[in-house]
Amino acid sequence: MKNVSKKILLIWGFTFGLLTVGCSNDPVIDPINDGKENQLLGNDLEGSVEEDRTLDPTQTYSLTGVLSVESGATLTIPAGTRIVAKDDTDATDVYIVVQQGGNIEINGTSSAPVVMTSASGQSGSWGGLVIAGNGVTTEGVGATAEVGGIIYGGSDADDNSGSINYLVLSDAGAQINSESQYNGLSLYAVGEGTTIQNVAILNGADDGVEFFGGSVAVTNLYLENNEDDAVDWTEGWDGKITNTYVLHTISNFSTAIEADGVNNMPTVEKFTAVSETGGTALQFKKQSGATITGLSLSGYETVLDIAENGRTDLTGIQIEDITATPEATYEVDATVDVSIFSWVN
Repeated sequence: MKNVSKKILLIWGFTFGLLTVGCSNDPVIDPINDGKENQLLGNDLEGSVEEDRTLDPTQTYSLTGVLSVESGATLTIPAGTRIVAKDDTDATDVYIVVQQGGNIEINGTSSAPVVMTSASGQSGSWGGLVIAGNGVTTEGVGATAEVGGIIYGGSDADDNSGSINYLVLSDAGAQINSESQYNGLSLYAVGEGTTIQNVAILNGADDGVEFFGGSVAVTNLYLENNEDDAVDWTEGWDGKITNTYVLHTISNFSTAIEADGVNNMPTVEKFTAVSETGGTALQFKKQSGATITGLSLSGYETVLDIAENGRTDLTGIQIEDITATPEATYEVDATVDVSIFSWVN
């Protein structure tokens, strides 16, 4: 009886130990709970992330629908993680969104970036990464995004939606309707407390990155062959981009920069754009503008396009501390060394 009792005690102790580990406060490491049927989906990503989750960098994940990081939860994506959007479903229903109050931590490195791509490698085959913050936008508090009915906008310019470091994102830009498309990286009222650096956005069917208000800054941004605008901003974005390199080897693109809406004078520092096919470099709509220094443009047929006929006051567009003129070419040596993006490939 003593031996049996000892065995029972050992089994009970082992089981208690497992329960104790399972009840720790550490983030749950994959698989993701789908938020619908409370089932575990293994390497398929879809549904709601309602508690802190960390993906496994040794796995390749299949994004099979909308993955939504809810308020109060953090999704952590370690270096080397690969997420592949599934192609055999409606492309507009395949994207990652960080809701207001949610956080994403993309912790790539130069030797092991996080990769988000599609199974087919075709532009427009998924919706990309969308972040909704509580920053300030001209659309007001509680605005509704053109994609997914996502709510964004508040009064906190310093709002923090997490951090992104060393991310390669390709093939996004799914077509929603005749007026709307997803971008590679869509930043809706994202606050200055969010850290975004070392990001490459490739082969998108719409914009590479678009800022919808907010104050977030981006450092070290590489944009290649996005079919609409490489960088786009609207709704009073007043943040900053630093060390941006744009490459166009395709002809079906719109601009390197499109600025629209109220002019809150965002800052562009060290911006090099190269086109092998002509096209338009900079387009400013309505009264939008910017403070731009370190601008280098090469290969564009149209350098500066003022979209609204009759606009004569260009003082809101300051390039190299001088009011912009349509006659200037800004053809100088590259201000951004493309080799700093050698990690992309």
